[in-house]
Amino acid sequence: MFAVVSGLLCLSFIVPLVRLAQLAVSSALHSHIPLIPIISAYLIWLRRRALPPNPTSSPALGAIPLAIGLVALHAYFAPGSGGVANFTTDKIAAGILAFVCLLWASALFLLGAPFLRPIAFPVAFLVFMVPLPTFLQSAAEVFLQRGSAEAAALFFWMTGSAVFRDGLVFQLPGITIQVAEECSGIRSTYVLFITSLLAGYACLRSYWRRAVLALAVIPLGLIRNGLRVYTIGWLCVHVSPTVIDSVVHRRGGPIFFALSLVPLFLLLIWLYKAERRNGRGQSGS
Repeated sequence: MFAVVSGLLCLSFIVPLVRLAQLAVSSALHSHIPLIPIISAYLIWLRRRALPPNPTSSPALGAIPLAIGLVALHAYFAPGSGGVANFTTDKIAAGILAFVCLLWASALFLLGAPFLRPIAFPVAFLVFMVPLPTFLQSAAEVFLQRGSAEAAALFFWMTGSAVFRDGLVFQLPGITIQVAEECSGIRSTYVLFITSLLAGYACLRSYWRRAVLALAVIPLGLIRNGLRVYTIGWLCVHVSPTVIDSVVHRRGGPIFFALSLVPLFLLLIWLYKAERRNGRGQSGS
């Protein structure tokens, strides 16, 4: 029955789902979205043997995502959303949020909370199908932009570099660098956050250790962006000012993203080993 309802929901939301696919192709920030349902389905398949044989129903819990979904659906069809033909990111976000919430509500009504408990993470993981609304995207960009400037200033101070800072602007010998919104690294930070959630789910059992791993992404993202600004500034001063227009600046993001994976996975290994030591200590006591 749930499969039928899911299919009907997909047909009912076919327009926002198609628009979501188009957004994922055209927007680098949302290019990861097509992978989200695939990852979620794979994680559910891995946990299939843990599912109880007899589904129940949890209408009280199902009412919560149902209410949120109906509010999102109202926002999707609201007259001020720009009309049917004008699919802004916010309009798509409202439609997909309604879709995901109604899918959750259907699962709770038809399968029940005990059935969903073993697969709670992959089910909740579907929330990352919802594109970031513009107000969240803008807030995150401003935070990362200013935080990255602070991290870059720290690197310049630690290395004794000759620099004069005015807010987001760094005046170096022979060149002036500004930390723009495009330098916020919001996409790489967002992807790193999703990666940390998956790594924590796969390798850690305690919720607080998973939370530590996920929250560590914020300082890692700021340090990564600050290091990138510092590196570009150093190269402009000591190699050539033309570095500001080179591949290092324009296409160097993946390199620094890969570097930020190193401390993240070192932290994961440390948390994993600490968890195993605590587990052995408790089993032996």
